[in-house]
Amino acid sequence: MPSGSNRASPASVEEAAHLLREAAASGASVSIEQPGGDIVVSMSRMNRILEHEAGDLTCVVEPGLRLSELNAKLAQHEQMLPLDPPGDPTLGACIGGALSGPRRHRFGSTRDLLLGVTVVLTDGTVASSGGKVVKNVAGYDLAKLFCGSRGTLGLVVRAAFRLHPIPAAARTLVVNLDDAGTAARLGQACLRGHFALSAADLLWPGRLALLLEGSERAVEIQAQRAGTDLGAQTAHEPVLDESRERQGRARGRTDIVLADLEGWLSGVPDAVVRLSAGVAYVPSDLPRTSPPELEALRERVRAEFDPAGLLVA
Repeated sequence: MPSGSNRASPASVEEAAHLLREAAASGASVSIEQPGGDIVVSMSRMNRILEHEAGDLTCVVEPGLRLSELNAKLAQHEQMLPLDPPGDPTLGACIGGALSGPRRHRFGSTRDLLLGVTVVLTDGTVASSGGKVVKNVAGYDLAKLFCGSRGTLGLVVRAAFRLHPIPAAARTLVVNLDDAGTAARLGQACLRGHFALSAADLLWPGRLALLLEGSERAVEIQAQRAGTDLGAQTAHEPVLDESRERQGRARGRTDIVLADLEGWLSGVPDAVVRLSAGVAYVPSDLPRTSPPELEALRERVRAEFDPAGLLVA
């Protein structure tokens, strides 16, 4: 942590707004959860479930709440927030990093499940966007903009999420793979709509991990079909836990064109490929390849929200 830095942990929206207002007035830099700024902000005291509308399958939470704690409460109502990134991040970390895990195949990433946010801007202004219903067209879509911003646009203090029922049955399957060609062919078969999968991760080299969820009957039918068409067998080990663990250890991430998957796999010794997302996680660092136009747009957006450069990523 830089010399002279201080930690701050607001317990309310008002305290968070006061904190950023004072930081802006003094010219102090601010980083959220991570060392780097003159003031390091922790959201650990803002960790409540503010609302849960079980009938609407929505909830409103504070950013310091951990994903496991939220899902433990939701499970009492047979509901879940179907995010499964590595570790046990807070909801604020899920938003800031646009996190996801194997279940992205069916449910999408944090961005797809986020309905609305309340944020504190760098001058202390409190702004809200979206809402707590699935269909909402009120205001600018700050929720999508802040998702993946890594704390560079403002401070998320509340978030509304879309929930899903906990499935009655679940089964993990595994397909053993001999070569890159087989991996590419079966991976693409998983995306053609013949299987109702919740997850389809390629753990290269060697295995394709699949997750089936739904009613007992539907899972059984899908498992039989996957066995016939793909050679899938019931997994007797937590293969999707391994997928998350390898994702968490990965130092590089890259986009994958599935049509080129065979050739790409032939050139890498180790990877986790999230087929539906078209992304791969690899052990080694990869250079950033964002187009210059995209980087310029990001900087313009950041300058609009934080013209003084208060926030440090």
